[in-house]
Amino acid sequence: MSEWDCDVAVVGVGGAGSAALYHAAKRGARAIGVDPNPPGHDRGSSHGDTRIIRLAYMEAPGYVPLLRRAFELWGALERESGRRLYTQTGLLQIGPADCHVLAGARRSAEEHGLELEQLDAAEVGRRFPPFRMQPGERAVFDPRAGFLAVEDGVRTHVAEAQRLGAELRQVGAVRWEVAGEGARVHLTDGTALRARRLILAPGGWAPTLLADLELPLTLLRKVLVWVPCADDAYLAERFPVFLCDSGAGVFYGFPRRGADPELKLAEHSGGAALAHPEALERGLLPGDAEPVLAYLARSLPGLERRVLRHAVCFYTQTPDEHFVLGAHPRHPQVALVAGLSGHGYKFAPVLGEVLAELALDGATRHEVGFLSPTRFA
Repeated sequence: MSEWDCDVAVVGVGGAGSAALYHAAKRGARAIGVDPNPPGHDRGSSHGDTRIIRLAYMEAPGYVPLLRRAFELWGALERESGRRLYTQTGLLQIGPADCHVLAGARRSAEEHGLELEQLDAAEVGRRFPPFRMQPGERAVFDPRAGFLAVEDGVRTHVAEAQRLGAELRQVGAVRWEVAGEGARVHLTDGTALRARRLILAPGGWAPTLLADLELPLTLLRKVLVWVPCADDAYLAERFPVFLCDSGAGVFYGFPRRGADPELKLAEHSGGAALAHPEALERGLLPGDAEPVLAYLARSLPGLERRVLRHAVCFYTQTPDEHFVLGAHPRHPQVALVAGLSGHGYKFAPVLGEVLAELALDGATRHEVGFLSPTRFA
C-alpha cells in the first residue's frame, strides 16, 4: 500500500479549489478535495447567483492574459459538461473621466489591443435607456464581458473532477504540515490525509491555514441585494452588466435573468471588517441596503427601491487588492491561492490550472509573478 492517500489534496473546494481539483484530476492525478460544506454552498465568497467576467481589466494589465485563458477554459468546461455557465452581455463602465474604473480599463485595452468602446451620455441613453448618467461622467463598453453562474460553476468543476476520478470529502481542515516530500492535512473528523502534493485554496480561512506566511489579509463583509424589476428593457439580451464609480462608491449590477422579475446589485467598495468567517452576520442589518438604493435613485431611477432578497458573503482582501498565488516559499510541495479581494471568481478555471501545474510540475506556464506570496515579506 502506498504511504500516500492521494497525489494531490485540495483544501477548500470553492471557486478556485473546485477548479484546482478538476485540473489535477484532468492531468491524471489521484486527487482528493476537502471542504466542510457541499459544492456551491453559501458559507464563503463564491455564491449569490452571478459574477461578472470582463476582459479590459481595470485592476492591472497583467491580469489580461490570465483572463483570456479563463474565457477559453470556461468555454471548454461548458462543452465538456453540457452546461451553460457564461452569458455574454457586455459591460458598461461609468464614472468621472479620470476615475480608476475607466482609466484602468483603458490602460489594459491599450496594452493588450482589446476592443473597448468609448461612449458619451447620448450613446448610452440610446443603447441602454434605463441608465441616467450624471454631468461630467464618461462611459466605456467592454463587449466581451458578461456574467457567470457562480454556484453552477463550482458544482460543475466538482462534478467533472469526480467524473475523472477525483474524490470529495465533506470535512474541514484543522491544520497541515510537511511530511517528507509530501504533506499531511489534519481534518476535523480526527483523521489525517497524506498527499504527495498539497493545494491550499482556503478563502476566508486563509489567516488560519496560511498563518505561517503572515499575509496581511482583511475579511470584509459584503451584501448583495435583489430589487424588483419586471421591465423587459433590463433583460440580458438588451441590458449589460455594469460597474459605476458614482463618487459615493463603486457599484455593480446584472441584468434580469430569464423570467425572474428581479435585478441584482451590490457595492464593490466599502465593507465592514470581519474577525473570522464564522462571525459573519448573514441577516440584513440597518443601513446595509441604503448605499445601493441611493445608487439606484441616482443612476437607474426606473427601478423600485425595495429589497426583495439579499445574500451576504465576504472578501478576503490584500492591501494592494491583488491575488496571492504561487508556490509556498518554504515548501515547494505546497501551492496556494488566497486574498482574491472580491474579483477572483472569474479567474477560477485558470487559477485551478495554475495551481495544478505548480503542484504537479513545480512551475506554471502562466505569468503570475506579480501575484507572488512573498511580495508582502
